[in-house]
Order: sequence, then structure tokens, then C-alpha cells
Amino acid sequence: MSAPRGRRATRRRLGIWAQVIVLAVICVVWIYPLLWIVSASLKDSLGVFSGGLGLIPDSLHFENYARAWRDADFGLYTVNSVLITLGTVALVVLRCALAGYVIARRNFIGKRAVVAVLVATLFAPQGLTIIPVVELSDLMGLLNSRTGIVLALAGTGHVAAVLLYAGYFSRVPRELEEAAIMDGAGFLRTFFRVMLPLAGPVTATVGVMTFLAAWNNFFLPLVFTFSRPDLRTLSVGMLAFRGTNSTDWSGLAAAGTISLVPLLLVFLALQRYFVEGIAGAVKS
Repeated sequence: MSAPRGRRATRRRLGIWAQVIVLAVICVVWIYPLLWIVSASLKDSLGVFSGGLGLIPDSLHFENYARAWRDADFGLYTVNSVLITLGTVALVVLRCALAGYVIARRNFIGKRAVVAVLVATLFAPQGLTIIPVVELSDLMGLLNSRTGIVLALAGTGHVAAVLLYAGYFSRVPRELEEAAIMDGAGFLRTFFRVMLPLAGPVTATVGVMTFLAAWNNFFLPLVFTFSRPDLRTLSVGMLAFRGTNSTDWSGLAAAGTISLVPLLLVFLALQRYFVEGIAGAVKS
């Protein structure tokens, strides 16, 4: 009896080690581009190409970061990105939470049609709506302003966020709403004091998704800042490293690394809530 058990244990251990090796290889392949960008940011322009796929630079050139931060105005672009991204996240969370709450808890005529239209907007490319968005912003005096960029980024469909909130709110017991109503709370008070605090994991998920999308968005900030370079975001500011006849690859890699740091910090801080929010909405 001991011999078969030993063989089974050995096979189980070998299977576990095989899984670990496969997952380790996948992780290395997955994070290699990020590691290469960080490595390229510490090389000179010649070393970026002469080093090939190697990750260890011959010498460290931290002046690339100083050049990106000071000479390319990345300090200003970082402030713009932070303000625009935070404003977009706040508006998207408020709007999508309210929409998801109404869809999940209220019955109204045309509810299915509204949901169908929302889902249909998932297939509309951003370039299809950029012209009316820019014209409307120009008529309202919002073109070439941070407020205009925030409203343009927050005013798109964000259907996934709406459906996440709707799925989460549909699982909340109705007794909580009824108790709030009996205490004299109206619609908005019930939403802000009872329902929204319960949806913390979904709010974290939507916040992370919106943060990533707004921080990395290139097209809308580019169009809205044609005549105002001082309002550019980090993604648009990287154009400063590309000239007519040459490209500062090491400076561009340093700029890309600078723009990635806030994304990594936000995701690492909220990853547990991100997974909980996705799992909670999918269960419903």
C-alpha cells in the first residue's frame, strides 16, 4: 500500500512543479515588455537598439528621467493627468451608480429597450462620436479646457460599469430600502446613505477601470488640446519625444515608465476590491 501511495504523491508533486514552471514562464513573458521599457529608460539612445532584448544596461542613465520630467514638461502633464483622471472617475462612478441603481431596482416602461441601447453602444467606435463631441464642446465653450476633457471622457457609454452596478444592486435585500423609506428617506438619500456605501467593491472596480481608461486615453485629450499644449496629458505629451527626423527612444521609455507608475500603484492598492467587485456582479 505504501508504494502506490508514494507514487501518487510523487506524481502529484511533479504535477504541481510542472504547473509552477508553466505559470512562471507565462508570467515572465507577460511582464517582459514592462521590464524592457524600464531597462530602456536607463540606457542611452544607442544602447536601446544595440542592447537588443537584454534587460541589463551597460551604464545607468538617470538623466533620461530628468530630461523627460523637466525638458518635456512632464511635471505639468502629470498634474493635468491627475486632475482629469480623478474628475472623470468621480463623474463616472456617480453617473453609472445612479443608472445601475435605477435599472436594478425600478420598473419603468421601456426598461429593456434602454438596456439594449446601452449594450449597443459598446459596438460604437470612439472615432464615430468624436466630431459631434468636439462640436458640442466648442458650442458650450468647453473646448481647450480640462473641464471639457473630463466631460468628454465621462460622458461616453461606460456600459460595463452600469451593468456591474445593476448586477450588484439587484442582490441587495429590499428590506434595507424599505427600512430607509420608513425612516423618511427619499430616493437620493436612500441611494447615497444606504445603497452606494454597500457597493464599495463595485465602486473600486469601476474606479480602477475608469482610472486606467482615462489615464491612458490619447485621442480625446489630443483633439481637445490642439491649441493648448499646456493642457496635455502624459499620453499626449509623449509626442514631444518624436521629432520630424528622429525619435528620442530613451527619453520616450523614461516617459512611459513615469506614466506607468501611478497605474501600477492604483491597481496594486485596489486589486482585492477589484476582484471582489467583478465576482459579486458576475454572481448576480
